Amino acid sequence: MLEADKVFAGSIPENYDRYMVPLIFEPYAADLAQRVAAFSPRAVLEIAAGTGVVTRALAPRLAPDASYMVTDLNQPMLDYAASQQGPDSRIQWRRADAMALPFENAAFDAVCCQFGAMFFPDRASAFREARRVLRPGGHFLFSVWDRLEENDFADDVTNALAEMFPDDPPRFMARTPHGYHDTALIRRDLKDAGFSDVIIETRAEQSRASSPRLPAVAYCQGTLLRTEIEARGADKLEAATDRAASAIARRHGAGAVAGKIQAHVIVAAV
Repeated sequence: MLEADKVFAGSIPENYDRYMVPLIFEPYAADLAQRVAAFSPRAVLEIAAGTGVVTRALAPRLAPDASYMVTDLNQPMLDYAASQQGPDSRIQWRRADAMALPFENAAFDAVCCQFGAMFFPDRASAFREARRVLRPGGHFLFSVWDRLEENDFADDVTNALAEMFPDDPPRFMARTPHGYHDTALIRRDLKDAGFSDVIIETRAEQSRASSPRLPAVAYCQGTLLRTEIEARGADKLEAATDRAASAIARRHGAGAVAGKIQAHVIVAAV
């Protein structure tokens, strides 16, 4: 992962929440929230919360006296998440590095993270930190995307941009969001971090949009792929978005479109 793959700033958080969240994140957020709530935790830590899609799904499921610490390394994303959440005295917002959590040992019953582990420069440290702040009997629940080829729109966009920039194709999607999909490696990393029981479920969903342009805008302008496109020319963003939309239309049709998305959902016990 490149250093630039961590900087969600400017208009990216808003576009990310407006386009990417309904396109690919909402079904997995609902699933993760249900899994966390099933353990009836009294103290929950969310890491790499992004724009708060899991927070919005999980908070209504927690007990009235529960505490919910929501964190992200990226302050603009965290600020946006807080702005979208209604008043809730149980929730605290805090900028935090998943690899060096500013919390005491055994402080939480559950730690959750949706599609954040792929961005951790040192996943071993992040997993050890999650293990450290969990109480005995606690659970670490997180999700990561499966390989790029199992996720239609992301694959379409990546291939379209490779055709547009053949000498220097933008590879953000393959490199980072879809770069940690090996379940044997995930299981080994968690075991090395001290988790005793690891369950991994591969879950497929459908990504739906009213037109091919919507997922093209979502990926090209609502993720850090935008940074890579603009680095190849400040005037290239709209042309790249159009190119991606055309690729999606060729594969899925010119009207409402649907494509497969697939992720791994992991539950690791202390």
